[in-house]
Amino acid sequence: MHPPLTPHRHPLCLEIIEEFQKCHLEHPIGKFFGECTELKVKLDRCFRQEKAVKRKVNFERSKKLQERLETIRKEETAET
Repeated sequence: MHPPLTPHRHPLCLEIIEEFQKCHLEHPIGKFFGECTELKVKLDRCFRQEKAVKRKVNFERSKKLQERLETIRKEETAET
């Protein structure tokens, strides 16, 4: 199973998503017998790469937020 193939949510995989959807349209019966499997594998790999990039960005954002909160806490303890 893959996530919903909405282009705005997966900009890095847009080209593969379009190819995959085109394959499904061109092979309405063949898609059940492995006609589009190669594209599905590519799509899964792309989603994994995209998730890794998002995870890294979120981790960096979280680290910055933690540092900011730490400085705010230090300032508050220094004032009291």
